[in-house]
Amino acid sequence: MLHSHNETIDPREASVDPARSRPDQLGARFDGEGTNFALFSQHADAVELCLFDTEGNEELARLELPRAEGGIFFGYCPGVTPGQAYGYRVHGPHKPKDGHRFNPHKLLLDPYAMAMRGTLEWDDALYGYPVGGSDLELDTRDSAPFMPKAVVADPVFDWEADQQPRVRWQDTVIYEAHVKGLTMRHPGVVQADRGTFRGLASEPVIEHLQKIGVTTIELLPIHAMVQDRHLVEQGLRNYWGYNTLGFFAPNRSYLASEDVREVRAAVKRFHAAGIEVILDVVYNHTAEGNELGPMLSFKGIDNASYYLLSPEDRRHGFDTTGTGNTLNVSHPMVLRLVMDSLRYWVEAFHVDGFRFDLASTLAREPDGFEREGAFFNAIRQDPVLSQVKLIAEPWDVGDGGYQVGGFPWPFREWNDKFRDDVRAFWRRDPGLLPGLSERLMGSPVQFDHSLRPATSSVNFVAAHDGFTLWDTVSYNDKHNEANGEGNRDGHGHNLSDNMGHEGATEDAGINAAREARVKGLLATTLLSHGVPMILAGDELGQTQDGNNNAYCQDNETTWIDWEGARPGLIEAVAALTALRRDWRAHLAPYGFWPRPEATETIWIHPEGRDMSGDDWRDGGLFAVGMRHHQEDCSDLLVLINGGDACTFTLPEDGDWQLILDTSREPVACAETMEAQFTVETQAVAVLKDLSGGA
Repeated sequence: MLHSHNETIDPREASVDPARSRPDQLGARFDGEGTNFALFSQHADAVELCLFDTEGNEELARLELPRAEGGIFFGYCPGVTPGQAYGYRVHGPHKPKDGHRFNPHKLLLDPYAMAMRGTLEWDDALYGYPVGGSDLELDTRDSAPFMPKAVVADPVFDWEADQQPRVRWQDTVIYEAHVKGLTMRHPGVVQADRGTFRGLASEPVIEHLQKIGVTTIELLPIHAMVQDRHLVEQGLRNYWGYNTLGFFAPNRSYLASEDVREVRAAVKRFHAAGIEVILDVVYNHTAEGNELGPMLSFKGIDNASYYLLSPEDRRHGFDTTGTGNTLNVSHPMVLRLVMDSLRYWVEAFHVDGFRFDLASTLAREPDGFEREGAFFNAIRQDPVLSQVKLIAEPWDVGDGGYQVGGFPWPFREWNDKFRDDVRAFWRRDPGLLPGLSERLMGSPVQFDHSLRPATSSVNFVAAHDGFTLWDTVSYNDKHNEANGEGNRDGHGHNLSDNMGHEGATEDAGINAAREARVKGLLATTLLSHGVPMILAGDELGQTQDGNNNAYCQDNETTWIDWEGARPGLIEAVAALTALRRDWRAHLAPYGFWPRPEATETIWIHPEGRDMSGDDWRDGGLFAVGMRHHQEDCSDLLVLINGGDACTFTLPEDGDWQLILDTSREPVACAETMEAQFTVETQAVAVLKDLSGGA
């Protein structure tokens, strides 16, 4: 039970009470009377706790943590209360060739910092070696004036009767969004709250998510991060946030104040609206880069423990992430850091799950990717984390890093094969019907093993990385000139088609054709087995002007243009998610394996007969029917037409009613059908059988 804390001592009067010091909890933990500080460093000789003034500018006290057990340095400071700014200086061997880079001249951020004050200001003093010289040398300038400071956090928050929605996987619709980008241009969000968690959980945003049937919002990284120096010098900013420095503190720029309780309040509001919150987390690397990068935290605390080092030369890191370093999750204390962070966000912030960036890196053991490795085993047995949603980005840039389908239950995985096959089909690439059928059925080739359910596949046609959905139908080529890399960045494999004009156009015919194709892409995503994910803004027709690598565009290129929304797309998504809810028995089956209640799927040629082997090999066929049959339930018939207008002969054993047609406004409808039905150019129609079912 925490006591009230009315008195805060002057940091210059702070002391360490060895008798009350504890090594069992890492970080800064306030108990109502004082704060216990604990830091892990296996190879350090000594650790100094540095206390700062209220603004975090002036260092007022240095206290050596007097105790060390198992590599944990710890000390209890009576009277140090929430709001106190602090950092560490760590003493130890400076032997870069052995992987040790200790430098007490550098102020280091606590890896367990739960709140932060100030922002990083780029200066050469932030590096452990003289910039421009050798990384084997020691730089003696003090980095404290340029560093953000950790802050002792107040753990108290009134959750009242907060209930996590706990949406079943088969009922889940994910919306991938950015805290700032979703709110900066929303006319209904108060100006002062735009770009923050307050704006994110505002009534207009929540109402929109409810309208389009979102059950789960997946947020791009919100952990404390660093702006890359090379971007700052170019006048750019790291917008996506995959440059984490602290795994416990929310990114300061997403808070209207310094108070981390804003995040808790936002989660609480989402839960009240029945919406889950998932965090995109980056535990594969940090913002410190390689041996030539800055010394901000882990590198100076214990480089040889926190990072993977090259087995040939420990002076260098072992980089499987393409960022210069790789977090050494196979080390038990680094694994504990990750696990403690994940549990903290679940227990202290009530988040509902995580999407793991470059998750293959987390599974790397000495012999490569290991699906039964320490990280997965730790997650699967954890009483807290095994209960939340877990999603893997199943690849990294290292050898053997592409592992779609290779992760163990209960992980779900981003399925880029779905994205590529579905985009190619709607682009009218020949011979894609077999691939399309696999994706519609939950990609069983990848996921139907080890008793993994059909919901293992997270299906998407656009994500933050790559073209938006509208740009997929508006550009043949990437246009990343604004990123300052001569348009060399970003991948070229976009499977896109400008449909007659590169970029925005006033041509009504082209815009109508683009909207029809986008509806087809969205319908395929929402009518497939698996878990659908929509990129924020795709339901509005959001464009990034052809930029498919907008990681550094923190501006109107990436901020969602609410006033430019295409209402027809919003209505289509709302109708599709409503249909998915109503027909979950057909569209969201839990498993692949045969069960009495399993859905049977029959593939139908436009002529009304079952598809044959020759039909599947017909490269010029762009239309197919998918009939879902289940005992005691009306049949559902999904007609997909990626080509020109196509007339389907409807199965004679059904009394068919049209309930959705993406070529109509509104797309939801109720119209009795005759023996034949024409699906318009690049459209999807859904019919139900009135003659059967409960």
